[in-house]
Amino acid sequence: MWRSGLCLRDGWRHLLNRPSGGPVVSVQTGTDCPSLFRAYVPPAERKRFYQNVSITQGEGGFEINLDHRKLKTPQAKLFTVPSEALAIAVATEWDSQQDTIKFYTMHLTTLCNTSLDNPTQRNKDQLIRAAVKFLDTDTICYRVEEPETLVELQKNEWDPILEWAERRFGVEIGSSTSILGPSIPARTREVLASHLASYSTWALQGIEFVVAQLKSMLLTLGLLDLRLTVEQAVLLSRLEEEYQIQKWGNVEWAHDYELQELRARTAAGTLFVHLCSESTGVKHKLPQE
Repeated sequence: MWRSGLCLRDGWRHLLNRPSGGPVVSVQTGTDCPSLFRAYVPPAERKRFYQNVSITQGEGGFEINLDHRKLKTPQAKLFTVPSEALAIAVATEWDSQQDTIKFYTMHLTTLCNTSLDNPTQRNKDQLIRAAVKFLDTDTICYRVEEPETLVELQKNEWDPILEWAERRFGVEIGSSTSILGPSIPARTREVLASHLASYSTWALQGIEFVVAQLKSMLLTLGLLDLRLTVEQAVLLSRLEEEYQIQKWGNVEWAHDYELQELRARTAAGTLFVHLCSESTGVKHKLPQE
């Protein structure tokens, strides 16, 4: 089953309307977020060496073709993804590159490489434990004692998410002004770990990636549950920074770039999780007779 680049691009637009062997791609192993998410860090740019991008279904899943060559991972494994929808999304990343390939803009490709090669050699249980452990330093659980305006802002913006999470999962979380953060009950960890276990290993790679961007497990859960949009989750994760910007002013272009990049990475990670879910697929219309 082959698809043209134009069809791939159209399919990608459709996916974005959801509610809330060949050359080895040479990338280096590194750290996107030292404290949590470890993945390949792609090189800056490379001259585009292909004309057409297509996908085909193989025995192990859906493959990406650059002209007539199969895309491979940094460890030279065949680049194969579990769903057609994810293959369309990744192929669109490659098809949208211009004269040079900007690997740093291809977050879905990087996440797939990480899932396929698993450079840190972690299994599903280890991924779940790493995500749950982030509760200990969750952004929205840490509160300031002053100034009063920021205290009130955190209460008004973060409390509804915290309360939603406690109701949604039937757990206790809480917040604290202590540098040690809140004391998270063992049952809370167990419940959230059980919830995360319902996701595939691929999806968990995406969840960990989003948590690393937002510095919050709770905001990530709200995002995946469609309680929050990407824009809302990003702004909530940057609440204190946005407060300081309102008070002291914006650094010309720097803050805007940082905000847009965070949105892009968070959106890509969230989309990756949804496209890795078993219920995600691409519907084809039957031809009219």
